[in-house]
Amino acid sequence: MSNLTYSDITPQVEALSKLCIQNNNIDPALYAKYDVKRGLRDISGRGVLTGLTEIAEIRAYDTDGDKLIPREGELYYRGINVEDIVKGFTSENRFGFEEVTYLLLFGKLPTEKEYNDFVQLLSSYRTLPTNFVRDVVMKAPTSDMMNVLARSVLTLYAYDDYADDISIPNVLRQSIQLISLFPMLSVYGFQAYMHYKHGKSLYIHRPTEKLSTAEVILRLLRPDKKYTDLEAKILDIALVLHADHGGGNNSTFTNHVVTSTGTDTYSAVAASLGSLKGPKHGGANIKVIQMFENIKENIKDWEDEDEVRNYLYKLLHKEAFDKSGLIYGIGHAVYSLSDPRAKVLKQYVEMLSKEKGADEEYKLYSLVERLAPEIIAKERKMYKGVSANIDFYSGFVYNMLGLPLELYTPIFAIARISGWGAHRLEELINAGKIIRPAYMSVSEEKSYIPMVDR
Repeated sequence: MSNLTYSDITPQVEALSKLCIQNNNIDPALYAKYDVKRGLRDISGRGVLTGLTEIAEIRAYDTDGDKLIPREGELYYRGINVEDIVKGFTSENRFGFEEVTYLLLFGKLPTEKEYNDFVQLLSSYRTLPTNFVRDVVMKAPTSDMMNVLARSVLTLYAYDDYADDISIPNVLRQSIQLISLFPMLSVYGFQAYMHYKHGKSLYIHRPTEKLSTAEVILRLLRPDKKYTDLEAKILDIALVLHADHGGGNNSTFTNHVVTSTGTDTYSAVAASLGSLKGPKHGGANIKVIQMFENIKENIKDWEDEDEVRNYLYKLLHKEAFDKSGLIYGIGHAVYSLSDPRAKVLKQYVEMLSKEKGADEEYKLYSLVERLAPEIIAKERKMYKGVSANIDFYSGFVYNMLGLPLELYTPIFAIARISGWGAHRLEELINAGKIIRPAYMSVSEEKSYIPMVDR
């Protein structure tokens, strides 16, 4: 069979697509008429309550009766402020992602022995089935590592003798294994793509024992396996900040929905990967990097506030970059005055920019971060405040680390698989009903017409 291409959209398919659009348009006014919460959010941006969780909490507003009062954002993992978690492990010059993974899965901070045992357990699971890289990862290489991840995860089902067992011990075992394997599946997929599609040398390094997840990523990716301590520590912080974001984010909610059907772990995780792949979710930091490349090409003086401000207006007015009318990395569905993850990451971005000689770029990012909310507030009707989100700086961090764009979203997945595992276990332990929201039909009732009369 030949490869599918855009040219396979024949005139017949083109005509059918117009028919499809014509007969699927719903009057936007009907959503307000029937009080439909589009995106499961009300007009103020507040999410519709669909479940309970003890895993993570986002605080973005204070309340005064029915009134929402924007506040500085806070993120909690198992009741502990993420800012305090990061301060805790960085003050002791440790890596934090494995500690946070333990916290999310088991609901408590590990003792030193529990932590060391857990790191050893993760390390012991960091082995793929025999010939898996050759037979699965290297087959049909593609530039989209999220699809590589999803395909690999679904294939691992075939290697698991207890794939459909949804008992808690087995699902925990599967979750820990996937947490351990995601860095390898992601980086090996990228190496295969670069080798078979771009003729680059093929590097399949093995992870060594007791390395942190951040160190594993950098070791597997770089030909010489080398990295600085600062590079690994900042990547580790990025993983910590991406590890979970409550049950309401799209990919985690997807995991809850699919888990509620009683399906296997591999299917639930693959569904979450499909969600995270979307540019409105996990792919946002790629857009930030591409937007800044466009800004740098079109602005002569990066420190000229008026020139930068005028270009930001062009972005909002759909006159520049991808003409979407968006300033990527600014604003969030939940946070108002600030995204705590962006605040934490920014503290370390400046240090990395100095090590990498990217001070001027850092100043440009800071300037856009300051100007963009002012401009958006003037141009758009706002129900809440707007500020830089974590995608604004995470892409810059990955760029300074020399990570390829193809791995930006997979790194998000490498972090978020910890949260997905925790939420899947929570859904199974509490044994709720299958999640099935309602959709109202607004179609007119029609009579069937025999074909000869149509």
